[in-house]
Amino acid sequence: MTINNDIKWIGVNDREIDLFEGQYVVPNGMAYNSYIVLDQKVAIFDTVDANFKDEWLNNVKRELGDRLPDYLIVQHMEPDHSACIDAFMKQYPDTKIVSSQKAFVMMKNFFGTDYADRQVVVGDGSTLSLGKHELAFVTAPMVHWPEVIMTYDLTDKILFSADAFGKFGATDADEDWACEARRYYIGIVGKYGVQVQALFKKLAGKEINVICPLHGPVLTENLGYYLNLYTIWSSYGVETDGVLIAYTSVYGNTKKAVQMLEEELKKLGVPKVVVNDLARTDMAEAVEDAFRYGKIVLATTTYNGDIFPFMKEFINHLTERNFQNRKIGFIENGSWAPVATKVMKGMLENCKNLEFVENGVKIMSAVNEENIAQIKALAKQFV
Repeated sequence: MTINNDIKWIGVNDREIDLFEGQYVVPNGMAYNSYIVLDQKVAIFDTVDANFKDEWLNNVKRELGDRLPDYLIVQHMEPDHSACIDAFMKQYPDTKIVSSQKAFVMMKNFFGTDYADRQVVVGDGSTLSLGKHELAFVTAPMVHWPEVIMTYDLTDKILFSADAFGKFGATDADEDWACEARRYYIGIVGKYGVQVQALFKKLAGKEINVICPLHGPVLTENLGYYLNLYTIWSSYGVETDGVLIAYTSVYGNTKKAVQMLEEELKKLGVPKVVVNDLARTDMAEAVEDAFRYGKIVLATTTYNGDIFPFMKEFINHLTERNFQNRKIGFIENGSWAPVATKVMKGMLENCKNLEFVENGVKIMSAVNEENIAQIKALAKQFV
């Protein structure tokens, strides 16, 4: 893949992986992106996952031809991007490594050496000239590791964005960018919205023509679309007008109430109603939806004096990622001593700017006429 005359993609596509980071389903694989800049001096951006060491090194060698690399720029030390540093340095021992001070500490942890005689430590304001290309470095701590740097090519107005603006899926995956980028962002970066906003302030005023992330496709057109989505996600804003209903049901009675609420919301003209059965939906998809929509109904049963495990897991995922700025309603079910609403509210009490609707639905085993009236009242509060 050619970015321009001087810059090429030399990454790999992983079509064998089933779970990224051991938890995220990736039906269309995963891309580990790496780039090479061929100027008076040669710079390579990041390595790839250890399983693709040989393929990547062959890509490097192919693009180098009879040249040798001058710099290996390490923007992020997570092993899917850094695992081949040591193999690369053994093959090209005169190469200098450009990275943050914290990254070199991590290299010592990973490889037993911090390459002290070949270090070029950079931070905010640092620059590196390759000849025609002048690179400027920007620190991006906790987007989403503490050592992260990004690189801005002042010559071609290209942002090498580390994990930001990445997505699940191989580079050639035929799928909607936003869906898998949203799931990636919320799952992996979602906790760090404040840090993403701080990064945007550092980048303000910079003209960006191309974004080269470490996962997913290179972004070359309509960049305002991607930047706008990242602004919404990192500020915990509402992306899509609608209502999410997330539920668990043991014997079908809570599910019946959810179906009735879904029908009522649609009757009242809610533009989008999304229903997720937390026992069967990919949890990452459900969490993504919770951050996409501004209005959410949580429906579950009292279980062992607590709440059903899948609902507990779901809410834990939300609070872990700084869930905020939402309107929340509740449906609870309990054959005796129902406490589900109380438990759910308690789990959410430290979240910022949540509005709990006044009247929820309280089912005692099976839906009755009083519950039907409660469901209709609950629906009206979300219109």
